[in-house]
Amino acid sequence: MLRREARLRREYLYRKAQEAKQHSIEDKKQRLKRALEENRLIPTEIRREALTLQKQLEFDDEGGEGVSSHMDDEYKWAGVEDPKVMITTSRDPSSRLKMFAKELKLVFPNAQRMNRGKHEMGALVRACKANEVTDLVIVHEHRGMPDGLIVCHLPFGPTAYFTLCNVVMRHDIPDLGTMSEAYPHLVFHNFTSRLGQRVRPASWTTIYISRYFSKPFLSCLQVSNIMKYLFPVPKDDSRRVITFANQEDYISFRHHVYKKTDHRNIDLSEVGPRFEMKLYMIKLGTLENEGTAEVEWRWHPYTNTAKKRKYLTNE
Repeated sequence: MLRREARLRREYLYRKAQEAKQHSIEDKKQRLKRALEENRLIPTEIRREALTLQKQLEFDDEGGEGVSSHMDDEYKWAGVEDPKVMITTSRDPSSRLKMFAKELKLVFPNAQRMNRGKHEMGALVRACKANEVTDLVIVHEHRGMPDGLIVCHLPFGPTAYFTLCNVVMRHDIPDLGTMSEAYPHLVFHNFTSRLGQRVRPASWTTIYISRYFSKPFLSCLQVSNIMKYLFPVPKDDSRRVITFANQEDYISFRHHVYKKTDHRNIDLSEVGPRFEMKLYMIKLGTLENEGTAEVEWRWHPYTNTAKKRKYLTNE
């Protein structure tokens, strides 16, 4: 099993290393194609390769343009099978953190909660891979209040690190009934970036997109991928809705159920929990290779990114 994991990891890293070369060839092919369609002179830097590139263009399938990347491999089976989520805590958790982990187990369908005990992170990740777990969720605390959330997609990543604030648990909301176990519909509000090619909006996901997203411009649509694939495909008649709403870099998590009162109105009820999330890092590896994994994005609060943001959002 360990040899197989090592081989799969090497193959994944090799495909990732070949992306730059493949993207360069694809760019040349597209430039040649545009020049031929517009009856213009072929650009000087690709004239020597023009005949070879033209032969390659003849074998390209219509609608299959583009180069697949390691980002496509991460979620290529999403939606084919229901995700399996494992939820655990930091070591020696308080009673409130255990309670919060139990509530998260109810939020994510098909999720299981495991007591952390003395398990090391490497052994925990290997056990999840052996049991075909798709995502490992770890919650952290500070003096009894949940303050951190880690979402690690298996087997190769990515791993997203969030801070939590303004956490209100179900137990703190009065007059709540039992939580519905129906697969929820998802709403992602105010998420956009130039990395939209990485997002594959699925038919079961409702996504509201605006043109502006503040500092984490490199990561907002990756976050929607990371979060939405924790949930399976819901049925059309599901009355459960989970919302991820971005406002000034803070992602508000809200959980509601609704029922139709008449042909024009619905009754919306919050079932909790609710909290605010703030992304501060995305790594391309898993938790077991945290020290060697490449950092894809990190929050730099004092970096002036106005020019980059304008370029990436195409404003």
